[in-house]
Amino acid sequence: MAALSLLLVSLSAQAQKPSDSYLHLIDKGGAIAGRWDVALQDLDEVLGLDAGGDGAITWGEVLARQADIRRYVLGRLALGADGQPCELVARDSLRIAQHSDGAYAVVAFDARCAAPVTRLDVDYSLLFDSDPQHRGIVRVGAAEEGAPLIFSASQHFARVRLRGASPWRMTGHMVVEGAVHVMTRVDHLLFLVALLLPAVLRRAPDGRWEEVSDYRLALWDLVMGVSAFTMAHALTLAAATLGWVSPPPGFTAFAIALSLLVLALDNLRPLGWGVRWVAVFVLGLLHGFGFASVLAGWGLSAGSLTLALLGFNLGVELGQLVWVAAFLPLAFALRGSALYRRAVLGGGSAAIALLAGFWLAQRVLGLGVSVT
Repeated sequence: MAALSLLLVSLSAQAQKPSDSYLHLIDKGGAIAGRWDVALQDLDEVLGLDAGGDGAITWGEVLARQADIRRYVLGRLALGADGQPCELVARDSLRIAQHSDGAYAVVAFDARCAAPVTRLDVDYSLLFDSDPQHRGIVRVGAAEEGAPLIFSASQHFARVRLRGASPWRMTGHMVVEGAVHVMTRVDHLLFLVALLLPAVLRRAPDGRWEEVSDYRLALWDLVMGVSAFTMAHALTLAAATLGWVSPPPGFTAFAIALSLLVLALDNLRPLGWGVRWVAVFVLGLLHGFGFASVLAGWGLSAGSLTLALLGFNLGVELGQLVWVAAFLPLAFALRGSALYRRAVLGGGSAAIALLAGFWLAQRVLGLGVSVT
């Protein structure tokens, strides 16, 4: 109960989409050319770009703070080679690029190193002090060949080989990233908790919960549920990354929140035969769209993209099965108690429904700033 309460409290404080930035570093033979795309909404949070306070960032407001933007962004990146730091020098004028989730400032720069670089040290610290959920999506190397890395507040340093990186190493990295995604994304954690809570019980004809007598039956039902989610996740992740379909990011976030609400409410009162599994499959489809914008932004070759997709989805499945292995034995032992049925299942599902409803309201109101 204590662990569930702490989890839900922490989730309520994080019910926002993690912000991302996209950094590409290309070896130019003695120098590193960099392009860094940072969301204007994130920059507004730390620099106050919206001088008019009207909720809309104009191009004039961006130009007026161009020097501050460059200073802030480049001050959050340290590159080095052979123990010697590389000097970061801004070049070209600031530009605006559109990504699936809004407008981004494009900061172009050169990293001047003392000697030709074979292994590059990358220390990334953008936005971690204001948004611990921020992710830095970094590619190092030539276009379509760079090995993608994902930096976080807990993993912000890497030493990267500029040439000759193995594609299987990237696949292993994506397996880890898929597992981390399961453990850290708020919406995915809420889905897993909502799916796990009733796994050791079944509905009687009168709507009441009854104990599942066979542990293997409960395990099989739960594994089938998380696997169906992963299969749906893989389908839309591939389709969206390859550009076959591209739903508006606002719709995706809204639909994820609505599906979570339906799943939690079905735990409290059955909404009809099949509703639960429809919600699970829809959530899997929607989560695929949620991560696709990250993979699509890497510009990988077809072969590298295939390995990245396989690795990420394998990591998602492994991460979910870890949750199943940790939760199911304890829940099965407690399934007959009033504490589990009323406090853990009932109270936990009600808390998830409230959080999903709050998240849904945020999406409907469309809180945030626009860029004009």
